[in-house]
Amino acid sequence: MSNQLSGAPGNLSPIRIERAEKRDKSLLPWPPRPVYHSGGTDAPRRPAAGAVTWNITTACNYRCSYCTQQFLEDRKRLLKNAPAFIAAFSRLPGRWEIKMSGGEPFTHPALCEIAEGLRRQNHLVSVVTNFSASRERLKAFLDASGSSLRVFSASFHPEYAGRNNQEFTAFVEKCRWMAGHLDAEVSFNVTCVATRDNLAQLTDYAETFARAGVTFKVQPEKRDREVIEYTDEEQELLLSLGGHNMTGVLAPDFSGQPCWAGALYFTLDDRGHAWRCYPARRFRRQYLGNFLSPDFRLARGPTPCLYSYCNCTVPIERGMTPGTCAREPEHTSN
Repeated sequence: MSNQLSGAPGNLSPIRIERAEKRDKSLLPWPPRPVYHSGGTDAPRRPAAGAVTWNITTACNYRCSYCTQQFLEDRKRLLKNAPAFIAAFSRLPGRWEIKMSGGEPFTHPALCEIAEGLRRQNHLVSVVTNFSASRERLKAFLDASGSSLRVFSASFHPEYAGRNNQEFTAFVEKCRWMAGHLDAEVSFNVTCVATRDNLAQLTDYAETFARAGVTFKVQPEKRDREVIEYTDEEQELLLSLGGHNMTGVLAPDFSGQPCWAGALYFTLDDRGHAWRCYPARRFRRQYLGNFLSPDFRLARGPTPCLYSYCNCTVPIERGMTPGTCAREPEHTSN
């Protein structure tokens, strides 16, 4: 299986994780020592806030054919003891953005309680959702998040929300409704996985959401956690739509370069297990410990990336990786 690394059509290579390890054995223990220059690149300036991608549940009311979680053994887990997690977030240094996802986070009965608890700690709140929750449930979440809400990302799944014109129109109108309930500083966007079944419709989708004043982002389809082998023409189409979440590439590669992940970014699951980033979790390396336990440890600074495919754009968009800077939230409403 191959991944596009640089964004240029035809530049394909498999994931590699051994390069930085061979060069610097200090990366193997956790936490590692800070490294501010590696791979010929300086680390970006320290971001003002940290970020966490938190999968609060494995449960989801959808079963998309392209879902990367479709083969999980347990698709019904809900995080337990929300107060313990909220207390653990209070121990993080400084201010953090907590981006909740799943599964489908709106299936969790304590979602609003969690959002309110994070807001009371002055942390930022973000969410990734399939947008199937009722407007009443969505409004309750907005009220619980209040002024702490930073990003609201609605995933558009044509297999469920776009099977006909009526469903698609209803989804777009719901987006208009949501945009009208958000403060100007909140980033609201719609994402769509670029499967081969919907490639021909992506440009039309993008134009429709643009007319509705909503940012539309494409995400490459992954199989076995790797980007599928798009043709050169398919890659050009996706790049014309901004690449993966408008990063300008399909499979970013920061291998060997210093990144703030592990120090100011980590992934967290519903059981409290924390990893430096998504690739680290995949390869079961760079484990930070259990977030609820005393063994949890953040890195002390940036460290070189061990992976040739950065499959999560959260640290990229927050200025954690070389050559990037934190982006101001974008939000338009009619």
